[in-house]
Amino acid sequence: MNKSNSFLAIIPARAGSKRLPNKNRLSLCGKPLITWSIEAAKQSQYLSHIVVSSDDEAILTLASQLEVEALQRPSEFAQDSSSTVDVIKHVLQYHANYEYIVLLQPTSPLRTSQHIDQAIELLHEKNADAIISVSPTAHSPLWCNTLPKDNSMSHFLSDELKTKRSQDLPTYYQLNGAIYICKTSALLKENSLFLKENIFAFIMDKQSSVDIDDELDFLFAQTILEKK
Repeated sequence: MNKSNSFLAIIPARAGSKRLPNKNRLSLCGKPLITWSIEAAKQSQYLSHIVVSSDDEAILTLASQLEVEALQRPSEFAQDSSSTVDVIKHVLQYHANYEYIVLLQPTSPLRTSQHIDQAIELLHEKNADAIISVSPTAHSPLWCNTLPKDNSMSHFLSDELKTKRSQDLPTYYQLNGAIYICKTSALLKENSLFLKENIFAFIMDKQSSVDIDDELDFLFAQTILEKK
């Protein structure tokens, strides 16, 4: 695969985080959380250029120290209501000549350069326009339901499901937030990373798919990394 101007990696890391304040800068096993994603991107054999988009001066300084591009994100793209696509479009104002976008969220510290490269190779193998990483769900959604006001479970499961063992249920997958690859022209046309067609799943194991949203996720990731 031609590396020149093919894959632009974007690591979005805004300052605000309600559930876990300043999470992208929190020290995880001796280095800031975002460093894990920057290092994974730098070790990839296919990424042409790496941009960290942030409104946090400390993160931008760290990105520069790690020798990747630090792009100041305008405040209008750093709100709770700001979309990821808007952030990508802002980066593309400065880097419009890349064929594919590779979005790497900093909240996935167990996603490695090997995962990134395998996802890109899958893109090539499938001749796809987009690849999104997923992982198996911890529990089947078939065993989930809403509850009425009185919390009655009379109709919680169908009769058929009541006799099923968990291993007899089909495997379900969920987006894990680790890797999004999308053809730039298709992203701009559909205004989404999740294209309507020619899009495939890159399956990752549960352990590598930890997505840090709150303190419990952070402690879980820390425990896994310490054991490694």
